[in-house]
Amino acid sequence: MKAIAYFNDNKSRFLDELLELLRIPSVSADSSKKEEVIRAAEYVKEKLLEAGADKAELCQTDGHPIVYGEKIIDPELPTILVYGHYDVQPADPYDLWDSPPFEPVIKDERIYARGACDDKGQFYMHLKAFESLVKTSTLPCNAKFMIEGEEEVGSSGLEQFVIENKEKLSSDVILISDTSIISNDTPSITVGLRGLSYVEVEVTGPNRDLHSGVYGGAVANPINVLCDMIAGLQDADGRITIPGFYDNVAELSEAERTEMAKAPFDLDDYKRNLNIKAIKGEKGFSTIERTGIRPSLDVNGIWGGYTGEGAKTVLPSKASAKISMRLVPNQDSDEITELFRKHFESIAPDYVSVKVTPHHGGEAAVVSTNSDAYQATVKAFEAAWGKTPIPTREGGSIPIVALFQKELRVDPILMGFGLDSDAIHSPNESYGLFNFYKGIETISYFYQFFSEEKQQA
Repeated sequence: MKAIAYFNDNKSRFLDELLELLRIPSVSADSSKKEEVIRAAEYVKEKLLEAGADKAELCQTDGHPIVYGEKIIDPELPTILVYGHYDVQPADPYDLWDSPPFEPVIKDERIYARGACDDKGQFYMHLKAFESLVKTSTLPCNAKFMIEGEEEVGSSGLEQFVIENKEKLSSDVILISDTSIISNDTPSITVGLRGLSYVEVEVTGPNRDLHSGVYGGAVANPINVLCDMIAGLQDADGRITIPGFYDNVAELSEAERTEMAKAPFDLDDYKRNLNIKAIKGEKGFSTIERTGIRPSLDVNGIWGGYTGEGAKTVLPSKASAKISMRLVPNQDSDEITELFRKHFESIAPDYVSVKVTPHHGGEAAVVSTNSDAYQATVKAFEAAWGKTPIPTREGGSIPIVALFQKELRVDPILMGFGLDSDAIHSPNESYGLFNFYKGIETISYFYQFFSEEKQQA
């Protein structure tokens, strides 16, 4: 395949370009990084044009811009739309990084940097596969790109953009590389994602911080109360105690659960990699099921009182926490957020007041395994990896998948190449060179096989 030969001849340059992108601290959640986010968008636009796009532009939203590019070689041919995001998670805590998060380092055949896997390293594979096809005059179909800058903060501007630009975004398939594979020895295709409800809670006690000696034991401590309330959100069996939470949860059949269990999974290796002695989760379900087909609730951050150096004997006025709930098919994120609010307010004792602030959310999604696009994906993995990929459900959330299904009426293909060990959202995030290069190769094959599948249909 000419495109693969071109890629092999240019892989060193491809890597250098990715490293340059990784040096841009495009943290969408940090308002002080706004100019850096714009700089990342400009870089993506520039590289799309250099790769061979007929046009590329920054589309303004109420937040950070969306980079849109396209190459239409024949309106009668199939069209592939690539989605990705150039924004990244905050890198805090910096002291836990072995190297500066925005100064990429290659060590043991891995790229260490914030965004290396999520999602700069993964969406950049698509730009380089596209370039390899264009520069060898072997692009078999039309290609469009929509790379946004707000995925890590809820994609607030994306829905309106999609609704207003349905014709511009029309396509036969949407390719997304923001997920993972089972391992480099066992490739897989993600066919299910969980939804999300993300809230912030605040518990207030006295009208000011108090001396813990003078008032301790007589006035409720909001931190203690918040901890008790959070602890009560799950029972001893790992089930979430919010009334109505499970009412619409889609239950898989025994046959479907048996099929899921066929995916390779070593529990001892799982615990060893995380340095834990035991696992914990909802009773009656396996680890794979707990992260793939069951909802969950986790505290993502908690604070209050004095956390500086030394001691300060304070009984704080307030305590706060950020809480995320991962949802499964048939659970509506807005409905779950409201159920959470009502329940959290109802369990607050009289000696405190509570405030629940919704942040962002999204719906769970399941992708068909019977489409032309899915069959082309299987063939692409077989050509590049020499193995048939296994369909899996992933525990993370990409809210725009359900949005694409609803508004564009196209099933995305979740063709991710990350690994669970890549530490996305954590210090020392990394992405394997093998995965980056193998991803470019697989995507190149997908263009070929998808075009063939559509012509035969």
